Amino acid sequence: MSHLDQTDAQVARSVALAAAALLRDLCVAGACADADLGPRGDAEANVLILDLLRQARPDDFILSEESADDGLRCAERRVWVVDPLDGTREFRERRDDWAVHIGLSIDSVPAVGAVALPAAERVFASDDAPPQWDAAPARPRMVVSRTRAHPIVTAVAVAIGAELIPMGSAGAKAMAVVDGRAEIYLHAGGQYEWDNCAPVAVARAAGLHTSRIDGSDLVYNCRDPLLPDVLICRPEYAERVLAEVAKASV
Repeated sequence: MSHLDQTDAQVARSVALAAAALLRDLCVAGACADADLGPRGDAEANVLILDLLRQARPDDFILSEESADDGLRCAERRVWVVDPLDGTREFRERRDDWAVHIGLSIDSVPAVGAVALPAAERVFASDDAPPQWDAAPARPRMVVSRTRAHPIVTAVAVAIGAELIPMGSAGAKAMAVVDGRAEIYLHAGGQYEWDNCAPVAVARAAGLHTSRIDGSDLVYNCRDPLLPDVLICRPEYAERVLAEVAKASV
C-alpha cells in the first residue's frame, strides 16, 4: 500500500514509527555520548518527518516545532502538527520517557494522531482499538513534570489526594493515561500546539476527557501556536479536577 492509499491515521502511525527508528539508531550508533545528540535528533527526525508527510499528503500543510512557520497554514483546513522529538533532555539521558508526535488538525480539531515512545518500542495511534481500563482507583495517579510541576498542578494533586508520577515528555505522560498507568495528566504553565496535538488526538480516540484547564476546547492551527495548558484524564475525574483548578486559579 502506498502512502497515498493509507488513511490519515495509518500515515501518522507509519511516519511516527519511521522517526522512532531513526532516533533509536542514533543511540545504537554510539551517538548517545555526543553532546549534540539532542539537536541532531531534532533536526534529523524533522527532515524525515517532513519528507514522509509531503510524500503521503502533498496538499496538506505542516506545523513543526523544528521548522520555520510562514503562516500560510492558517487559512488551511488540514494541518499536520508535529514534534519530531518531544523530551530532548530525556533522549540525551537515555531514558524511555521521550516521544515522537505526529498530529493532524482538521478544521482546528485534533482529529488524528500517533505518539511513538521509541525507547519502549511502542506506538499509540488514533485508530487503535479502545483500551480497557481497570476500575478507577480511589486515589488517582497523576503524571507530572520531572522538574517543574506548576503550582496549580501541585495544588490540585493535594486537593484530590493524587499519587504523583514524575515523567518526561508530554507524549509520554499522556500515553501513561491512555494505557492505564495513570488516570490524570494536568499541565499548566506553557506548551505549544506540537506538544499536545498528537497526544490529545490519541487520548480523544481512546475515550478520555481532553480540554484546556478551564474546561474549554483545545483549538489548533492558530496563528500563535502557544497552547499553554491541557487536561487529559479518565472521564470520571474531569469534573472534580476542573473544579479544583478553578479554586487554585483564584
